[in-house]
Amino acid sequence: MNARRSVFAGTWYPGNAAECEKEINNFLKAGEVRLTSDRTLSGGIVPHAGWYFSGSIACNVIHCLAEEEPPDVIVVFGMHLGPGSPCYIMTEGAWETPFGEIQIEKSLADELTQKFTFKIETAQRFTQDNTIELQLPFIKYFFEDVRIIPIGVPPAASSLEIGRAVAEISTRLGLQMKVIGSTDLTHYGLNYGFTPKGTGSGAIDWVRNENDRRIIDKMLAMDPLGVINEALKSQNACCAGAAATAIATAKHLGADRAESIAYASSYDKHPGDSFVGYVGIVF
Repeated sequence: MNARRSVFAGTWYPGNAAECEKEINNFLKAGEVRLTSDRTLSGGIVPHAGWYFSGSIACNVIHCLAEEEPPDVIVVFGMHLGPGSPCYIMTEGAWETPFGEIQIEKSLADELTQKFTFKIETAQRFTQDNTIELQLPFIKYFFEDVRIIPIGVPPAASSLEIGRAVAEISTRLGLQMKVIGSTDLTHYGLNYGFTPKGTGSGAIDWVRNENDRRIIDKMLAMDPLGVINEALKSQNACCAGAAATAIATAKHLGADRAESIAYASSYDKHPGDSFVGYVGIVF
């Protein structure tokens, strides 16, 4: 067995291809994304809650990337890591999805491991991680033959060097590439031990219009270090390293502008005193 199994299929998202496709079609109908220009996209930011809560946003970001010539490889940055955490990468094999396996882009992954220190994950030995896995059915559906590199990066300036190297190495190898950063936004409420504005409508408005807005503005400004610093200060992104490194990669691929396509929170689906914010961005 050289394929990493899907841990969250059948719970956080449907466990078979037919049900996944049905959900994807519903997400596309509900999303109705219209970008403000026809520029070539280098990547995007996606949320990673269960599909019921944030699948529509993630699906529509990845669909926007699929409107162009398919790339050879998609690098997906994710994982819930702290500033002192190591980096993670899977360098060979495949990752299982309901639509079939996605192969790892070995040549690019091998060069990255020669340049940086990673904890190497394999099909048999890995950290259970929703941040990357929940994107993979969308990627496989819209990019049938694409290869991936799943990478976990902490919210640290050193992670941005990995993003730059990903862009430089892929270009040198002649690989057409797109990049995705996976993060949710503010985790608010007693469930998350974060209640600076108490409870009720005031807290909901503060998260949506102030705390999440600050990190979104840093993302839209394509300011990777600003994303990391803002998240560490305000607790408004759970995987700021992934988002920031995706932005750094995209900038080195030539992206110079970002656009938000959707914002929502789990409160919209399940009102309560504990909730999480989500954003979809393309660049």
